[in-house]
Amino acid sequence: MKKSIFKILLIVTVMLVVGLGISGCISGITAAGWSGGTVSGNTLYVGTRNGQLAAVNLTDGSRVFSQQVKMTSTSSSLSCACGTSSAPVAIYGNPITAADLVYFAGYNGKIYAYYTNSLNGTDAWEYPRGADLLKPFVGGIVCSNGVLYVGDSNGNVYALDAVKGVEIWSVAPEGKKKNEKIWATPAVSGNTLYIGSFDKKMYALNTADGSKKWEFTTKGPIMATPVINNGTLYFGSLDRNFYAVNTADGKEIWHVMAKNWFWTEPVIVNNTVYVGSLDGYIYVLNGETGAQIAAVNLKNPLASQPVVVDTSIIFATTKGVIYSLDTATNQAAQLADFKMAIDGALAASNGIVYFQTPDFALQRVNAATGSVLPAISLKGP
Repeated sequence: MKKSIFKILLIVTVMLVVGLGISGCISGITAAGWSGGTVSGNTLYVGTRNGQLAAVNLTDGSRVFSQQVKMTSTSSSLSCACGTSSAPVAIYGNPITAADLVYFAGYNGKIYAYYTNSLNGTDAWEYPRGADLLKPFVGGIVCSNGVLYVGDSNGNVYALDAVKGVEIWSVAPEGKKKNEKIWATPAVSGNTLYIGSFDKKMYALNTADGSKKWEFTTKGPIMATPVINNGTLYFGSLDRNFYAVNTADGKEIWHVMAKNWFWTEPVIVNNTVYVGSLDGYIYVLNGETGAQIAAVNLKNPLASQPVVVDTSIIFATTKGVIYSLDTATNQAAQLADFKMAIDGALAASNGIVYFQTPDFALQRVNAATGSVLPAISLKGP
């Protein structure tokens, strides 16, 4: 089992390096990410599969702006033998907004901030400045009290001033000798940041200086964003277990095992935990005890972050099928079948669910009726 897990992880890593790290050197290779959309007011922000930051007006479906973000550096470890790369930047984590700025982290090793009120996507700042690059970012950013937090693929966690884009602190919680990847998006509650790592640990860090409060060890890499509820931290691991841990001291409260990995984050409604697994099941669990309330078989892997719409939770399988799970009955109904991969997080506004598909389209589905609205193109300027 262990050999199988690490073999698949190796394949995924190689695909990322080949598909993205040398995309500026081989003609015809296009950057691709699995960014989902983030709704702020009447606008949805998404990192497109062709390396753009796009802002979409949800009233009429028009694009407020599309900004092509490029990697232009000769000093990066991602640069190729052919010289300076100007390839599009793959965006994996969801963009986030705070005040009048939208932020995202690129696979090229830069963090970007753009003004949300600009019609042409004006760059407010980037970190690091100039030609310098950090290691690739796969996880998303979280913002709390004017500070941005994000982890990179070399095991570092960064805290940046959200307005100025300057570093406040950076740490490697597992130690510089390991340099294990961090692909998970962190979560923040109070003065504590929680983030998972490829070194099989969940870390609790002090938001003031990055010092470690505690660590919790699993038997597999942690790639999912943790969710905090009533003093409990919920998260899944690639060891097939889903955990509930005390946020104060990192002590395990309970865990349950599935037949495959937990890649995505859970949703919590009325202290009931809903989490999808790559084994194709949605596990419905009692948040206090971990007792299984239901296991809903969707027959295809679940890797996308679900979204709550009214009394339903909307899930997407990796095969492109959209389901609505009624939280009152724990029954799932198919809404639509797009017959193509859905990897990124789902977003919702006014009863409409939004997600990106590989054909460079922002798809729209009515969560109540399953009606498919015309897609919004994310390709081109």
